[in-house]
Amino acid sequence: MGVDGTSGTKHTTDGADGPRWDDGLDDDSATVLRAVGRQIKLWRESAGLRQSELGSAIGYGEEMVSSVERGRRTPKPEFLDNADRALGAEGKLSAFKADVAEARYPKKVRDLAKLEAEAVELGAYVNTVVHGLLQTEEYARALFRLRRPAYSSDALERLVSARMARQTVFDRCPAPLLTVVQEEATLRRPTGGRSVHKRQLERLLDLGRLPYVAIQVMPTDAEEHAGLGGSLRVMKLNDGTALGHDEVQLTSRLISDAKEVQILEMRYGMIRAQALTPRESLAFIEKLWGAR
Repeated sequence: MGVDGTSGTKHTTDGADGPRWDDGLDDDSATVLRAVGRQIKLWRESAGLRQSELGSAIGYGEEMVSSVERGRRTPKPEFLDNADRALGAEGKLSAFKADVAEARYPKKVRDLAKLEAEAVELGAYVNTVVHGLLQTEEYARALFRLRRPAYSSDALERLVSARMARQTVFDRCPAPLLTVVQEEATLRRPTGGRSVHKRQLERLLDLGRLPYVAIQVMPTDAEEHAGLGGSLRVMKLNDGTALGHDEVQLTSRLISDAKEVQILEMRYGMIRAQALTPRESLAFIEKLWGAR
C-alpha cells in the first residue's frame, strides 16, 4: 500500500499538460503568496505609501506591486529585501524569502523533487519528450509553450524555473545514478526549432559522458520493445525504498506497492536490454547532432 493507504498517489502532471485551466498555482502555493501579499500591503499602508510610490522606491512598477499584493505574482528575493528596507519592516518581510522560494514551484513538482533528492538511483523510459532532468531551459520553455490550454506567461516561467531547479540533483555528492532510455522519436523531434534542438542534443552528449549518467536510445525499428505500455520511472531511495512513477496525459501516479514497483522494474530492465548501449547511444546522438 502507498503512504496514503493506496497503491499509489495521484497528482496532476508536471509536464506540458495538466487538467486545470488556470495559471498553474496550486492551493497551498496560492495561499502562501496571498498571505505574503497581504503583509506587504499592510506594511505599505502603514507607511502611508501608494503602490506606485513603493514601486518607485524599490525599482518595480505599480502593476508589479499590485500583482504581488494580490498574490498573483511571485516576489523575487530582491523585491522582498527592498520592500523590507523601504517600509522599515526590520526583516519581517525578508523573512518570507524561504517560504516564497518553495511556493513558487507547484506542489506536484516539489513532491517529485523531494523524492529525487532522496534517491540514490533514478531510472526512466521516456517516449514523448526528453526527460525533465536532461532538458535545457530553452527546450523546457518550448515544451511548456506547447501546452493547450496555454499557460499564462507567469505560470510558464514558474514551471520552467521549477524544472531547472530539479536538476540540482546533479550537484549532490555523491550524485545519484541516473539511467534514461529515450525513444528515438524524442531525439528527432525539433521541439523549439533547429537551434533549441541542437543545444538539447549537445546537453544530452555532455550529460551522457558523466560517470553517473547512462543515456540509451530505443530505436524506432526495434522489433522487441517492453515499453509499449508507455513511459515509466523507477527510483530507489537512500533508505532502500523502491518507488515507481507513471504519467499519462492529465494525471501522474506515484507507485509504492511492492508488486507494482517490481513489475515496473522488470519492464525497465527489459527496455534497457533492448535499447542501444550507452556507448552506441552517444554515437547515435552525436550523429543526429552533426546532421542539425
